[in-house]
Amino acid sequence: MLNSLDLEGRPEETRVVVAMSGGVDSSVTAALLKAEGYDVVGVTLQLYDHGEATHRKGACCAGQDIHDARAVAARIGIPHYVLDYESRFKETVIDPFAASYVAGETPVPCVHCNMSIKFKDLLSTARDLGACALATGHYVASRPLPGGARALYRAREAERDQSYFLFATTSEQLDFLRFPLGEKTKADTRELARRFGLQVADKHDSQDICFVPTGRYTDIVERLRPGAADPGDIVDLSGQVIGRHDGIIHFTVGQRRGLGVAAGHPLYVVQLDAATRRVIVGPREALRRSRMQLREVNWIGEGALDQDLADDRREVFVKVRSTRPPQPAWLRRADAGVEVELAGGEDGVSPGQACVFYDAPEGQARVLGGGFIQTVADPARLRPLEAAPAGPSPL
Repeated sequence: MLNSLDLEGRPEETRVVVAMSGGVDSSVTAALLKAEGYDVVGVTLQLYDHGEATHRKGACCAGQDIHDARAVAARIGIPHYVLDYESRFKETVIDPFAASYVAGETPVPCVHCNMSIKFKDLLSTARDLGACALATGHYVASRPLPGGARALYRAREAERDQSYFLFATTSEQLDFLRFPLGEKTKADTRELARRFGLQVADKHDSQDICFVPTGRYTDIVERLRPGAADPGDIVDLSGQVIGRHDGIIHFTVGQRRGLGVAAGHPLYVVQLDAATRRVIVGPREALRRSRMQLREVNWIGEGALDQDLADDRREVFVKVRSTRPPQPAWLRRADAGVEVELAGGEDGVSPGQACVFYDAPEGQARVLGGGFIQTVADPARLRPLEAAPAGPSPL
């Protein structure tokens, strides 16, 4: 017999571990499953400790949030454990984050946290606790396929969809993971929190980077990588020096404000050259990119991606920023992995960002995987684009 989480067995005989961050989403997830009769165990990971700074609005995974998670667990009557993952989090998330900025990239630490901590280490802990599933409060949907495996889909509420940050989830992990909020809206979640009498019902959502309490990520980078803020030149597209800067870590591709140079027209950061410590700036049109190479590609669509790209390209829709809608693109085999060609181009594409694949441009599209942007081609060296694809082939 399948229960509401598509798990074999009766809910009261089915243990589910819930990753509780102390926010309203994970708290409601735990309360929902407890109300449905599951044997729920709450687990909170302490990922860092900034002392009083963690009490600020928008912080998570430390300080006040651990207290809130513990209070919710007591309210709904489930066991709750706090696991110290500070050293592991620093090793697999914070250190690579700093290294990425020093290399002139724009990292996405939430993806690495899900890859290395939540859906790897915590998932293993859930198995050790005898759980049949690990549930989280992410706004993303998971549904069974005819063959028995599970697939990942965008959330019902597009504004809350978090699939961009979960592209690296493997098929094996998807079989064990559950996302009860994927078919709900944020308003639904807060109403449920009030109905369950949870003190976090009106708590603010986490904002920005969770381990940067001041909002100044450069402070973290400079502390971990002395010399990361060494000064350098600001140059235009011709290579002419037009200014100086206090470290490339203070800039991101696409940035316009705070450049510290005067010009007769708006200038944007077009490229960061870590080797020479140069910040290259130019007009908005110079930001346009149409081709990129990916590293660490994860495929969770039908079939094998390598076989699919053996003799041809594959049509998909991709997102290169979490806040932008998917757009038509092609995947091709490349010497160093997978190449993506955007049908219409995109502004402000930077190495280090995630490029996520979908089977449709809107709605609850299926997530097909993705990778991290390794290099971005100069549009001046690209051949003319072919006709834009009408959409992906049926899966």
